[in-house]
Amino acid sequence: MNHRIVGAGLLIGLVGLAVIGSVAVAAPVPVEVVQDADGRWQLLRDGEPFFIRGAGGDGPRDVLAAAGGNTIRTWGVGPDTGRLLDEAHDLGLAVIVGHWLGHERHGFDYQDVDQVAEQLARVRRDVLAHRDHPALLAWGVGNEMEGFADGDDAAVWSHVQAVAAMIEDLDPHHPTMTVTAEIGGRRVEAVHRLCPDIDIMGINSYGGVASIPERYRAAGGTRPYIITEFGPPGTWEIPLTGFGAPPELTSTDKAAVYREAYQRGVLEAPDLCLGSFVFNWGFKMEATATWFGMFLPNGDKLASVDVMTEMWSGRAPADRCPEIRTFALQGPDVVAVGDTVRVDLEIVDPEGANVTVDWTVRHEVDEQVVGGDWQAAPFALADIVVEASVTGATLAMPAGGVYRLYMTASDGHGGGATANVPLEVEGPARHVRYEMPVAVYADALPSPWVPSGWMGNHGDITMGPRATDAPRSGATCLRFTYEHPGVWAGVAWQHPANDWGDEPGGFDLTGARRLTFWARGAEGDERLDVGVGLITSGKPYHDTVHVKKEGLRLDREWKRYTIDLDGEDLSRVKTPFVWTAAGQGRAISFYLDDIQFE
Repeated sequence: MNHRIVGAGLLIGLVGLAVIGSVAVAAPVPVEVVQDADGRWQLLRDGEPFFIRGAGGDGPRDVLAAAGGNTIRTWGVGPDTGRLLDEAHDLGLAVIVGHWLGHERHGFDYQDVDQVAEQLARVRRDVLAHRDHPALLAWGVGNEMEGFADGDDAAVWSHVQAVAAMIEDLDPHHPTMTVTAEIGGRRVEAVHRLCPDIDIMGINSYGGVASIPERYRAAGGTRPYIITEFGPPGTWEIPLTGFGAPPELTSTDKAAVYREAYQRGVLEAPDLCLGSFVFNWGFKMEATATWFGMFLPNGDKLASVDVMTEMWSGRAPADRCPEIRTFALQGPDVVAVGDTVRVDLEIVDPEGANVTVDWTVRHEVDEQVVGGDWQAAPFALADIVVEASVTGATLAMPAGGVYRLYMTASDGHGGGATANVPLEVEGPARHVRYEMPVAVYADALPSPWVPSGWMGNHGDITMGPRATDAPRSGATCLRFTYEHPGVWAGVAWQHPANDWGDEPGGFDLTGARRLTFWARGAEGDERLDVGVGLITSGKPYHDTVHVKKEGLRLDREWKRYTIDLDGEDLSRVKTPFVWTAAGQGRAISFYLDDIQFE
């Protein structure tokens, strides 16, 4: 292990500036991993002890800082990393910048010289780009790239060591950390034996986080560790229902899990643990629409945020989230088509605010993904909830299948609560209409379609990260730039991604009457053709609808456009939205927002 010893001659602390002659230039804030005479590990940032009170996710960072958090982590480097570091620095937050290393289950081959060399070159480029930023705390070298077996592939860990050694040469001011999926198998041994230039062991742990200190020592762990993800038990760690669905804790019960996990897995190992990151500081569809998220799509916080505020700052927030005292299914969780189902609820607000409740039914996901892979949120279903109030809901089950009833509550002051229950309905399956609107793209409305169908001269199309400059609604919108003035190009949203009709997919949107979207041009007079449906009947899984709207001329101000779908066959919509642009004699940039079926 390498301890960073940094001279302070040119450094003037957290302002991140040095004076050379009479010119002020950017300089790194030095971070060291040190061990005191009693054998206790700690981080020193600019010479001062620094214990990580961190969060991983895209949720509000100003709320994190106000709650007493001091660090965020990323899983990779992208176009927005510089902006994120600037924002963090402005808020007084530090950042562990992660370098994503390929996973073999995604097709990466650690025996492939070209792939490994390209990955090493990418990390070098990204370290050089951000090594001097004053918000930088440490470098993360990969996340769960060892897979989910024994985790002892020497080819993987040799590459991790090569990356860490290179980072140390390029940036002696910041330590390195690698992140594993728990510590089972031979992960701890592999990192300790094969990665001498890795300073910190990062551990993603959920159901087992409370026992990490004991198990880490038993596995031979002597280097300091950080709990890099923790939260409620994962779907892979709990008993499933008889029909294979994972039961989920209420948001109130999850908050208690966060408290115990932090107290036992983090605070009870002061000699080894350098801090932790809660997951997910934001909203994420994984297993269910609410399993790991600490916030709702509308921005409301959940009780886990209240608990971590108390843990980090030493005081509970003044306005706490609603508390779920009872959430109970009355009767069996397997019923027949036509049966009614009753769920009872008791929920109170600690400050006495009026609580409003929303009830939604969705199909259960087709499969449980692993490793945090992207997953589409099932659409909300219409005409199933026949009676609803703040004390419960009654459902009439219309068709066979596996469903999940979601309860979402709000106190009207930024505090929320969630609970859900899975149900199996025995009987014939048939299509159940979706609640409208169904989003192709909109803030706070997850979509299963992906803008993956790039066409024509697509090499000259740039789809930037979600733009924050003057969205039509919410916090972001989409920005496209097409730089070739002479030939056509376009982008289609697809389900599944990158499929042109050879794979099953798409959705039955019977009942929708129109697709609406908002658009504006960067300069005005940008011309687009748009449509719904692209894949023709020559493919086994084609779009059943094909409607095109040609010759749109965009204004510089947001304008709402409508594609009429009344009377169209919407029984399989694989391509819900497509735009194309012909050569216009100049590069064009335009924005899209709130694309949805109504």
